[in-house]
Amino acid sequence: MRIPPAVITEELDIFDSRFKTALQSPVPMLNRITSFIVKRKGKQMRPMFVLLAAKLTGGVTDATYRAASLVELLHTASLVHDDVVDESMERRGFFSTYALWKAKASVLIGDFLLARGLKLSLENSDFRILQYLSDAVERMAEGELLQMEKARTLNLREDIYFEIIRNKTASLLASACAAGAFSSTGSEEIAEKMRLFGEKVGVAFQIKDDLFDYGSAAVGKPTGNDIKEKKLTLPIIYTLNRADKPTRRRLIQVLKNDNRNPQKVKEVIQTVVDAGGIRYAEEKMDQFRDEALAILKDFPVSASSAALEELVRYTTDRKY
Repeated sequence: MRIPPAVITEELDIFDSRFKTALQSPVPMLNRITSFIVKRKGKQMRPMFVLLAAKLTGGVTDATYRAASLVELLHTASLVHDDVVDESMERRGFFSTYALWKAKASVLIGDFLLARGLKLSLENSDFRILQYLSDAVERMAEGELLQMEKARTLNLREDIYFEIIRNKTASLLASACAAGAFSSTGSEEIAEKMRLFGEKVGVAFQIKDDLFDYGSAAVGKPTGNDIKEKKLTLPIIYTLNRADKPTRRRLIQVLKNDNRNPQKVKEVIQTVVDAGGIRYAEEKMDQFRDEALAILKDFPVSASSAALEELVRYTTDRKY
């Protein structure tokens, strides 16, 4: 598909301009770092969902642009902080903020982005939109901490996995869609419907991201990286829950003690593939995708609904 969809090309240009303005600071060092971040921005999927949710339900307003900026500020802040937590030297194929400015400056820039987003909303009395996004930030932190806790014990049920990814990944996309819809309609009912739509897309997105760990293509993160970090994703949870005792013991042994051994990691990946873990995760991903698309059918057919459907399918069909 075309990224971004043609139906919001003009709106994204306006958003880009307003987002850059929102980042400006009288502190030169801040401007240098935020300029570096902006030049290496990703696809801006979340602002696209904000704009399309608004366009689908009523129309893009000034509040929509502020909501899109808030979403992108919060997402960017989370990425900057994630790189500090993970001690990651790269982000999207370039040096990370952490690599260039180290932990202290990276934590502070993340805090600045968060504060700037809050200020943008409060100055314009976007209280309900701020509530949606504050809920997402809270849930993202809870999801990350729950994942850390479960990684220590290597005892993770499938329902806990879905709780984790609903919080750490899907919550921001869900809130983005809710904020976009509310900015155009002021309707809690429509916003909730779009929130649920965004949550289902976000879950499908994360399962796809987890599946990349079992592929061989260049996808922006090393194959087997989740295993090295002891992250229990859906393919391996499925395999562990269905393996015989000797296989389960062997997998847990590798995850606990040999997760940095490339050969052992490769063996785990092959075991997951042979057990049907990849196929099962793909089926679950498609289920959430289809549930999201079913929600879209409650809205009139339009260029915006078609673009949203394309974005949903992109999340599960993307190659990286």
